[in-house]
Amino acid sequence: MLWEKKLAQWSAGVRERANLPARLTLWDGQSFDFGNFSGPSVTLHVKSPAALSLMLQPTLDNLGEAYVKSKIDIEGKLSDVIDIAYGLARTSMEKPGGALQNMARYFTHTKSSDKKSIQYHYDVSNEFYQLWLDPNMVYSCAYFENGDEDLATAQLKKIDHILTKIELKPGQTLLDIGCGWGALVIRAAQKFGARCVGVTLSQNQFDLATERVRAAGLEDRIEIRLQDYRDVTGQFDRITSVGMFEHVGRKNLQTYFRHVQELLADDGVVMNHGITSSDPEGGGVSYGGGDFIDRYVFPNGELPHISLALQAMQQGGLEAFDVENLRRHYAQTLRCWSDSYEANSDKARALVDEEKFRIWRVYLAGCAYAFENDDVAIYQIVGRKAGRAAKTLPWSRRYIYDGTSALA
Repeated sequence: MLWEKKLAQWSAGVRERANLPARLTLWDGQSFDFGNFSGPSVTLHVKSPAALSLMLQPTLDNLGEAYVKSKIDIEGKLSDVIDIAYGLARTSMEKPGGALQNMARYFTHTKSSDKKSIQYHYDVSNEFYQLWLDPNMVYSCAYFENGDEDLATAQLKKIDHILTKIELKPGQTLLDIGCGWGALVIRAAQKFGARCVGVTLSQNQFDLATERVRAAGLEDRIEIRLQDYRDVTGQFDRITSVGMFEHVGRKNLQTYFRHVQELLADDGVVMNHGITSSDPEGGGVSYGGGDFIDRYVFPNGELPHISLALQAMQQGGLEAFDVENLRRHYAQTLRCWSDSYEANSDKARALVDEEKFRIWRVYLAGCAYAFENDDVAIYQIVGRKAGRAAKTLPWSRRYIYDGTSALA
């Protein structure tokens, strides 16, 4: 049959170019090896002819679709599965992003569309996220100061790292854009004595964050709002945005930073913590991975290169004075999340349907690979209003680590 010939030619080509320790088995018992080995580390089981068109063009998007739609099943350690997926994708694409994927994609980011996208991703259920996040439910890159911390410790260290970077003081006002389930504002009020406003577009996050603030007895110091950041008014001494600007859109970054600048007090400090593309052209995750994430995980998400983020920040009236790459930390964070997800797979399957379970399984493990291998990065950028005197800037970064004032 024609497809048998195509499979044989394709698998021979993969074997010659990549020599992967993987085997493809068909519904009728036939098998094709992608390398020379005594036993495969990964086996892909094709369940019907409907999957063959996806398998013969094995971009990360096509492979991911075949898996989440249950057209194929996989055997093997999950990290090995992701390695094989990238290996297959490399054999099918001359360039990491492909001709179309390398083109910067832009989406229309209205308040309505952004709210819909946020709720699609975050409103799976609070119980689902609780299965694999730390007890404080911090859904962003942790900070492994020494490299041997457990996830819960590293997430608290991340929050403290941020709040120390912005020199948060008792009585100051803090706006947290994209506050998640409230961990940062609760810590800011409890440990640093700040008065906080947290905004989110996720109903589930709003409900649980409000409940947690009430349980902590912090209703007089923390206000959680179900609100778009564009509708926030007033002035704040400190502003944080953690894992949110990925949803803003590249074309809107200058407007985003301009609004942040307008909300910031004249002597205020802002910290933006966000994922960036390692592609200077803004092509996003390579080998079709960005297409898979846009369709199944983060609709309308856009990753700028760090250079574009810094340019937009300056255009928005903010001067960046501290930039830190946490890529290694996010690779470790995602490994922790993926391991926890695997350990709680039966419970996860009881909370979501099989497609959603598979989406998150490959998404977490695939992102760990992407951060480990410089496909994407993540930066914390600290800034102030542009045009201020040089004496308002710190002499060094020592204050971040020893807790002394940068301006003392």
